[in-house]
Amino acid sequence: MSVVVVGGGWAGCAAASAAAYAGADVVILEKTDMLLGTGLVGGIMRNNGRLTAMEEARAMGAEEFFGLIENAAAHRRVDFPGHRHAMLYDVTRIEPAVRAALRRQGVELRLQARMTGIIKSSGRLTGVVTSSGEVIPGEVFIDCSGTAGPAQNCSRYGTGCAMCILRCPAFGPRVSLTERAGIKEIRAGEGFPQFEAMSGSCKLEKKSLAPKLVAALERDGVLVIPLPEHLQKEEQLKRKACQQYAISDFARNLVLLDTGHVKLMTSYFPLEILRTLEGFQDAQYADPYSGGKGNSVRFMAMAPCDDSLKVSGAPNLFCAGEKTGLLVGHTEAIVTGFLAGHNAARLLAGQEPLVLPPELACGDIISFMHREMKKPEGMGKKYTFSGSVYFQRMLERGLYSTDEEAIRARVAAANLTGVFKKRLIKKH
Repeated sequence: MSVVVVGGGWAGCAAASAAAYAGADVVILEKTDMLLGTGLVGGIMRNNGRLTAMEEARAMGAEEFFGLIENAAAHRRVDFPGHRHAMLYDVTRIEPAVRAALRRQGVELRLQARMTGIIKSSGRLTGVVTSSGEVIPGEVFIDCSGTAGPAQNCSRYGTGCAMCILRCPAFGPRVSLTERAGIKEIRAGEGFPQFEAMSGSCKLEKKSLAPKLVAALERDGVLVIPLPEHLQKEEQLKRKACQQYAISDFARNLVLLDTGHVKLMTSYFPLEILRTLEGFQDAQYADPYSGGKGNSVRFMAMAPCDDSLKVSGAPNLFCAGEKTGLLVGHTEAIVTGFLAGHNAARLLAGQEPLVLPPELACGDIISFMHREMKKPEGMGKKYTFSGSVYFQRMLERGLYSTDEEAIRARVAAANLTGVFKKRLIKKH
């Protein structure tokens, strides 16, 4: 009763955790030497509607997983432009905690194991092949390979390889399990409006900033520094994958967040210009090291899937994270990961897959995104609990709430309390 997860970002880790809770034997294949993917440079949780979604998922059984993130929190209840009550986790502490927790659950972690091929029998996936030629057999598979890169896409749609956290030159480019399975993906430039986009932030080494800036940042978690008018670049906002951070405040100001490193909330900012600003004379970028000219390019290849996250045309393949569509963010990846991992176990147990109801924000965002992606105008947008078109929908539908007791009651009314922790597979 085995589940193979390809990709060890937030979505893959959540999928593995959910499948393990349900009783499956689980293995994660991750091409790099660390888990969490863009979670290693992210760090923002609970801002705006993500608080609601996080509490829904906790009530459905993901409380221990989110507890790992809360234990690595550097700041809580942080407000910054367009966003309220954010929690910032320390990106330097989170990966070892998640790695240890998955191992305690019995998940097998295969790092530096890049999937390059698949094995099929009678139309079903029966195994994947790594770059070393090793065959990893499985009964159900989950594609969490993401949508960023490879480097040639960063050159074509961005400004070249930014040496980002995905580290394609070091560990090889992303390979899509869905594409290898023979499923036609939703790709940029194939009859759709442009939907590829850059990540919404980059990192500065904290020690490279003036001590007074560091002190203020570590005290408050956020620092907003007005930019001179000639440095304000409104047009750059259009390139952000994270459209919740594509508001004018992020063009008029330098918005800095303390996530262990200094998170600079812009896709890129030329270093020679940054160093002309007071307190930034010695500034240096961390990941991406080329944050002065570009960032990772994402949403290059998504999997066609239904609202249970089952990939169309593949009887035993699910997907999570950005593979599910134009979905942005860590919370979004974790929610879809838990649903995909749970449904993988349900398939093993001979049960119908779970579709989260629209009465929950976690269910509504999936069905809404999939409906909108069928429209040409919907392909030019991104969907997140924390802003842009979907947070507006949350407000209009009354789904946004900070009342944790009311959120738990909502989950209970849907008869989904603890669903992600139910054991579905009995081991002999």
